[in-house]
Formats: sequence, C-alpha cells, structure tokens
Amino acid sequence: TPLVHQGSRIDEQRCEFPLPLKVSLHLEINKWFLTIGGDLPLILPSKLGGYWIEPPLERDRDATIYHKFFCSRHHQSFTVVDPCLGPLVLSVCLEEEENRLRVILRTKESSLHGLFSVSLFHNIPSAVELAKVSFQTSLSLVPQAPELITAFDEHRVSPNFKFGVLCQKEGQFTEEDILSNNEESEEFKEFLSILGETIELQGFTGFRGGLDVCHGQTGSEAVFSSFHGREIMFHVATKLPYTDSDPQQLQRKRHIGNDIVALVYQEGQTPFLSDPIKSHFLHCFVVVRRIQMAEGTGKTAYQVSVTAREDVPPFGPVLPDPPIFREHSLLREFLLTKLINAEISCYKAQQFSRLELRTRSSLLKSLQAELSTRSQYMVGDPSLSALPSSEGARGTSEGSGGFIENFKRAIRVRSHSFETLGVPKKIGGGVSQKPKVKILNRGEHD
Repeated sequence: TPLVHQGSRIDEQRCEFPLPLKVSLHLEINKWFLTIGGDLPLILPSKLGGYWIEPPLERDRDATIYHKFFCSRHHQSFTVVDPCLGPLVLSVCLEEEENRLRVILRTKESSLHGLFSVSLFHNIPSAVELAKVSFQTSLSLVPQAPELITAFDEHRVSPNFKFGVLCQKEGQFTEEDILSNNEESEEFKEFLSILGETIELQGFTGFRGGLDVCHGQTGSEAVFSSFHGREIMFHVATKLPYTDSDPQQLQRKRHIGNDIVALVYQEGQTPFLSDPIKSHFLHCFVVVRRIQMAEGTGKTAYQVSVTAREDVPPFGPVLPDPPIFREHSLLREFLLTKLINAEISCYKAQQFSRLELRTRSSLLKSLQAELSTRSQYMVGDPSLSALPSSEGARGTSEGSGGFIENFKRAIRVRSHSFETLGVPKKIGGGVSQKPKVKILNRGEHD
C-alpha cells in the first residue's frame, strides 16, 4: 500500500514539456555561444529573470543573542499583550562592567535587539518597579523562563542541514538530462570526497536528511559531513534510485527538489542555467567547476559561482577575486560555510518568510501565555488551581497556591516548631520591635 501511495504522489508531480520549448532553448544557447569569445561562464542568467548571480554579506546571529548574553547573567523578562502589537516578550540585562543595558523586544514580526548606555537613564527602576509601569505588564518569575525563551529565539536554528548535489556533464542543460546521470567519474568522486565521506545508509545513526536507513528505498550510499558542530547530509543525484521508464527521474527529484540549496558540479564547459530544476523549494545553486591552472603543469583548481532567486538576501562568505580555490581544505571550508549561510538566507525569501511569520506569531503567543500563566501560579493566583501543562501535576504535589502561599505555609510551620521547642519570643528590652505586617491574600481587605 505505501508503494502505491508513493507512486500516485510521484505521478501527480509529473508534467509534459513541449518539444518546441526544448528545441528553442538549445537553439538560443547555441546562438549565444557563437556571439561570445573567451572562457564560458559557469552560470547563464535565466531569460525570464528572477535570479541574481553572486554578491555576499555575513549571516545574522540574532537568534542566539539571548542565550549568549542573557542566560549567564542576572536579567529580567516581562510579558504583555498589546491591543495593537499583540503578545510581546521583553528581556532586560544590566551589563555593569560595560555600564550599559542590553535589551531584546520580541514581537510577532521580529526581535529587536539594542544596547543603551546607563548614562541615558537617571534613575534605573528595579524589576518590580518596571513591572508596575503598566498593570498589564507582568514580570516573569518562572525558573524555566530562560529555557522557554531560548527555545523560542532559536526555533529557526538547526544543527542539521541537507543539500542536493547535481552532476552536469558537457552539453547538458535540462532537468531531465542532469537528473538522468548515473556514471560517477573519478573527477566527480574526488569532488564528493572533498565535501564529506561516503557512508552506507543501512543502519546509519547520524542525521539522515530524509533518506531511508532501513529498507534501502533511497539507495545504498550517501555523502555525509560533520562541520563545526553541524551534521550535513548530501542528496547526491547519482546515488539516488534511477528509474529507466521515468525521464523526469521523480524518485531523485522528490529529494533534491525539496532541498533549498543545491550544489552543481560541472564536468566540461557547459554553463548552468539558473532555473533548470522546477521546484518551489530550491532557491539557491552553488556551481563548481574544475579548471587547469596552466598548460602542461597538470595542476588543477576549482572555480566557484553562486546564483539565487532575487528575493534571497546576499550572504557570506565573500567569494575571493578571482573565485578560484587551489587547496581542497579551503574549498571545503568555503563551500560548507556558503551552503549553510545560503539556506539561512533563503528562509528570508518571500515564500519562506510568510511561513516563518505565521510560525513565529503562533510560538510567541504560546510563549507569552506560558510565562504569564506560570508567573501567576507562582504568586498564588486563586483563579489558577494548577499549571496548564504536564508540570501542573508536579506543581500541585509540591503544594498548591503558588510560591507565595508555600512561603507563608513554611513560615507558619517554622513558627509552630519554635513554640513547640519552647524557644522564647523576643519582646521588649533593648531590641526595638518592628511593627507586624499582615500578608494579605488576593480578595482580602484590612
């Protein structure tokens, strides 16, 4: 039954390409070849537009700011639901050694991070005073707050990545041509060894990137790499199942077409068109070609170029000028860093950013409600008999009524123990007696 369902899903993705389109494409490329001189580029821009080729910036690291700068210091977090902005979570940390305040404000659209000199504030309020600024604002008293906030901030940060790898041979332009390659040349195998190690999928226990490690339905081998604490699985087209009767090779496309970034290794001088693989997910291609450094020397190097859809923000590291790598170790470091940064940057493209906005809004609403509810429970809100989570059972067993009620109960028990042991009360004498303070429950009045 699963194979029947899988086959039907694959057939739904099948489409027919009109022959005149293929013929006109080849004629246009051949005409273009005749009009230029010198070395051919690695990538040709799409005639329909919608892609950029190259430039770069560093990727942002906003997601880990809270964990890096707040969790190891004493800080406060506040929650509120604004009628216009929706749920908000604010974290404030005083960095005394630098004499500044570090602030993160989380909204449903984004997180705003800022540093402010303490000299800007004539009288820094305490955490309680800050909480009293608005009766709708609540100070988070939950011990688990840093863990919950870190989970929200880093919900987009993943230690695992998967990338497609295509081999483009001389004269190949179309999706069908490139996905139909089965032979792995020694040149291509050498390139794969730069990316990582070839592993047996059967019984593999690392990050599998959606490949089958039990029944062999996605081939027997793959290329895997560990890189700076991250695990990377490469979907190498030539190692994925090949179907003789399927010119579109949907068994391969279902993996590579669902990747966001793909590597293209060129064997020959044929440029790579920016959009040959029809996919809603693929947003970036990193193209690599091996070149001869000088006639008769036998020395080779690798030339690299990058293309991405126009709504993908630029990302680093910057390509060297010229974009040529002679050492395998430097090429590997550059490619893996570029691939990871590319995927992170692609999530900011329009298609993925809309999805991320919905996810973020839902998660922030849950975070604000969780922190607010737990804080109210901690201070003994009578409207909350238990936590609305699995920890509610644990909290109830430890004593209902929240932190304040448990504290009052502990004081009463201690006083009763002193009286039982005959410990005298301190009255009069040279010791000034402080006025009694009555702790009121909510709803009680003097």
